[in-house]
Parts: sequence; C-alpha cells; structure tokens
Amino acid sequence: MSGTERPEARTPGQAPAPQELRAPPQSQESRGFLARLRARLNRGGASIARDLRGLLRGRKIDAAVLEDLESRLLMADVGVEATTEILSDLNLRVARHELDDVEALVAALRERLTQLLSPCERPFSVNRAVRPYVVLVVGVNGSGKTTSIGKLAQRLRGEGLSVMLAAGDTFRAAAVEQLSVWAERTGALFSSQRTGADPGAVIFDALQSAQARRIDVVLADTAGRLHSQMHLMDELKKIKRVIQRIEPTAPHEVLLVLDANQGQNALAQAQQFHAALGVTGLVLTKLDGTARGGIVVAIARALALPIRFVGVGERAEDFGVFNARAFAAALVDGAAESTEVSA
Repeated sequence: MSGTERPEARTPGQAPAPQELRAPPQSQESRGFLARLRARLNRGGASIARDLRGLLRGRKIDAAVLEDLESRLLMADVGVEATTEILSDLNLRVARHELDDVEALVAALRERLTQLLSPCERPFSVNRAVRPYVVLVVGVNGSGKTTSIGKLAQRLRGEGLSVMLAAGDTFRAAAVEQLSVWAERTGALFSSQRTGADPGAVIFDALQSAQARRIDVVLADTAGRLHSQMHLMDELKKIKRVIQRIEPTAPHEVLLVLDANQGQNALAQAQQFHAALGVTGLVLTKLDGTARGGIVVAIARALALPIRFVGVGERAEDFGVFNARAFAAALVDGAAESTEVSA
C-alpha cells in the first residue's frame, strides 16, 4: 500500500461487562453527556419553557400566547413547517380544554418535540459480520468532520473494534495531520498519501490494506465542500463508486456532519448531500456554540434521517448518542429545569 501506516495499538483492558437488562448501556457516561447537553444547548439561561412561564404568569392560554410561542420556536430555528405542525396540534388541544396551565402546555410541547425527533433516534451500529465496515464521512468546510471521525474512532476502539482512519481530505495538510493525531491517540491504523493526491485513490488503497489486515472499521475522511458546488459533489459520487469496486455493498454508512450553528442552511446541506449520496446518518456538531438547537427538529421533520451523534464540545466525552426525549427536554427546559432522562 502507498502511504503511511502505524501498527495498531493493543486494545487497552478488557471489554466492559454486559449491563443488566434494566440499565441503559453506558448509563453513567450517558448521564454525564446529557447534563452537558442541557447546560450548553441553552447557554445564557434561555429556554422556551422559562420564557413561557414568565409570559404566562397570571394569564390564560389563548391565541396571543400561542402566537408568542410560535415566535419563540421560529427564533430557536425549529423552522416554519415544523413550527406550524406543532402549533396546529397545540391549538387543537387548547380548544379541547386539555391544556389549562403553563405546565400542561410545556409538557405538551416537550412531548410533541419528542414525537418529531423519535424517528431519528437510531444509534450507529457496526455490522461485525462485514469486514471492513466502511464509513464515508462528508460535510461542508468547518463542520467538524475530522474531529467527529476521531471521536468516533475512540468510541469504536473502546468497544474493542480495530479501526483504520483514511485521510481522504488530501487538499488540506492540516486535516491529514489532525487525523494522524487522532490515530495516534486512539490506537487506530492511519492511511494517507501526499497532499493533492486523488482522494478516491487514497481511500481505495486504505480499503485494500484494511481487507488484508482484517480491520473491522474504516473511517474515511473527505475534503469539505459546499453542497452547492456540484462538481465537488460529483467527486464524492466518484469516491463512492471507487469504494464499490472493492466492496459492492460499501460504503455501509454515509455519515454527514452538520454544524448546528448554520441554522436553516444546515437543512439545505442535508437535503443536497442526501440527494447526491444517500446519507444514512447525521452528526450534529457545535451545539455548544450559538446554535439554538431547533434546527435538529427541522431536519428531523423534513428528512427523518437517523441522527447518530450530537456534539457539545471539543472533548471526546462531549460526543454522545442522540436521544430524542433528552434532546427535547434540553431544548424546552434548559439546564436548570430539565429532568433526568436516561439514554
């Protein structure tokens, strides 16, 4: 194989003992991540519920209140279509006198958001009968692709899987270096070629090596590109065809990384990448920034694609499995008021 490889590091320790059936997997880790999600999604003390409680103090729920809620949902990036659907449902329930106070309205909103998000709660899973299991990671510039690959590699290594990182972003030397650092940190194999090399050739060579070495998972990075740059989107299609020359069923996952700070533009990105490549899973990053979180609802309603992971920071532990009920609670209630939700 052309390029550079590092020997795979020994898997540290033994695999964790199976959890009891009544306990969620990695429950302690999940609880810690959910606490960070609640704290960082609504930075500055803002939350829909807190606003509503202040707005509704001493008032009945009426059309004016629901109009104000509509404005708050739109400002939270929930989007016109999803907001219209939510308000239609709440209006009907108010008309039937099912929602008589603010707590009932907040609970109904939280539950409606959970219903919209639940179809997307489909965790990432490696089919261990397929080797290597190929994950093609795509997204626009600056979305956090390379960092997400590193965090996913660390998660997979923790599950006892061997991993190879393929540096398919050959146009940005920093991306190759960053991926190399993650390989070193996680004990994954690393495959790269010279700057400017054909990305399809890089990933082709990596897959050949992974097959020979019986590697469990290949995580293939790609250069960032705008969804509107059709010639670059065509390049991704070419990479996908190159992968299929080695394994017709691959890539087994096309993982699109979206920056939640992009708001409604993230939805446009998801639609274009999905149309071009057949996206099978999403990673929503940078929810600890200025993102208001509602864009996740807009994407869920429009595409219902599996949301594999969400990111709320730079550290590996800030990268967690998407949980619909927990996310709805974080979006509505914020850090101070949200109840504990198991992952």
